[in-house]
Amino acid sequence: MERIAVIDFETTGISPSSSCRATEIAVVILEQGRIVERYQSLMNAGVRVPAFIEQLTGISNAMLRTAPSAEQVMNEVNEFVGITPLLAHNAAFDQKFWDFELGRIKRTRLQNFACSLLLARRLMPAAPNHKLGTLTTFASLPNTGKAHRAMADAEMAANLTTHLAEQLRQQHGLRELSHDLLVSLQKVPAAKINEHLKRHRGF
Repeated sequence: MERIAVIDFETTGISPSSSCRATEIAVVILEQGRIVERYQSLMNAGVRVPAFIEQLTGISNAMLRTAPSAEQVMNEVNEFVGITPLLAHNAAFDQKFWDFELGRIKRTRLQNFACSLLLARRLMPAAPNHKLGTLTTFASLPNTGKAHRAMADAEMAANLTTHLAEQLRQQHGLRELSHDLLVSLQKVPAAKINEHLKRHRGF
């Protein structure tokens, strides 16, 4: 599979705005089923972390006071990712924050997001649910650390993506997997996955 950047944000809420911002980002670069590079940083956007979010993530206002600015971090991570295709678990959430934070430094996303949550719904229908931690346990994948911290979640999403790619190879006979295929696959109704993959294989 081609090089993919798997990202995860921790934030102060669910929708980006002047009062709801990112507090941490992690990116792992996935190549041929292996994590080959990592980037992680807290980011100080000048907003307070609500108490329940601090309890959930472990990221405190005190930690953010000494963190680099959101602008500095986004410039660094944007350079780190470049034009590498993107993936996240529940990508609709991370895409919103990626686009919002990039916009604040006057940058625009150039690549699509694939979503390991949408892919897992189609390729792992027997899982109890499609939360990242549940899928990690269900597929016997490595526990990478505390959930709701960006690096642990990015690594879990990367491991899940590798697992899904292996399923596509073993169960559907796909030799070459592209990011574009993953993006197209996540839009296909679960009942039509086999038909879609047959077309992709050319028979």
